Amino acid sequence: MYKLLEFIRSTYVVLLFVVIEAVAFRCYAHSSAYTEARLLARSNEVAGSVHGFFAGVKHYFELGRENRLLTARVAELQTLLSEYRSAETEARLDGYMDGNAHTQYELTTAAVVSNSINKQRNFIVLNRGLRDGVAPDMAVLSPDGAMVGYVVECSERYAVAISILNTSFRASGKIAGSDYFGSILWDGSDPYRVTMAELSKYAEPQVGDEVVSTGFSQYFPAEIPIGTIERVVLNEARTAYTVDVRLAVDVSGLGDVILVRNNDLHEVETLRASDKVKELNERP
Repeated sequence: MYKLLEFIRSTYVVLLFVVIEAVAFRCYAHSSAYTEARLLARSNEVAGSVHGFFAGVKHYFELGRENRLLTARVAELQTLLSEYRSAETEARLDGYMDGNAHTQYELTTAAVVSNSINKQRNFIVLNRGLRDGVAPDMAVLSPDGAMVGYVVECSERYAVAISILNTSFRASGKIAGSDYFGSILWDGSDPYRVTMAELSKYAEPQVGDEVVSTGFSQYFPAEIPIGTIERVVLNEARTAYTVDVRLAVDVSGLGDVILVRNNDLHEVETLRASDKVKELNERP
């Protein structure tokens, strides 16, 4: 015991320095969602191979379920494609043949390397990065097309997406078949439910109604499934609803995901940042 006390007394300055550095690093790491995403992206180059091994084992045992989901999704898309082709006019089809058509959204896939649902700020690490054409602001969907999150940071081989189960996550949602919309957010408590806030009092939401994306977001196309309404509360001023939405996806069970690139995003952002728009924003 005496030798232990002597050792601590002779090294307490170093130990105190290490403890203070650890506390400072932890505070910095959790200072913002952006900082957490940056640190995660950089650390994944080292930890990616280990996570990838265990993710591969888990993915192997889930291949049957994932294949069924993907097969069903392909069948649904093929049906929609057939309906689209039959509804197109000959002139529009000629435009496609001439190479004048523009595709706003492009889809690719990725596998989940690591994931969490038990924190206030949860992120999803994917095994695709810059060299695979993945970039920040790409939407992340489940294999059956439900909202999961969006990419916030990339390295050459990996990407980090902010999960819908993150208190910093925001998206725009609406009741399917309606034009009334609200803000989708997570309060950090239930990993199977999110909130749609500020929904107009005229929307008349009902338990069981489906909630989908509006298309107003820079990340998500319109009509992406979010979940179904479980509870409806009108605020005290009786001006807006707060709605509890049960998620259409079990975030904890993700193995593969779909990434969606908005090819119009750069053009829209350039317009928003134009001198004319800035001038109008600065007017009193």
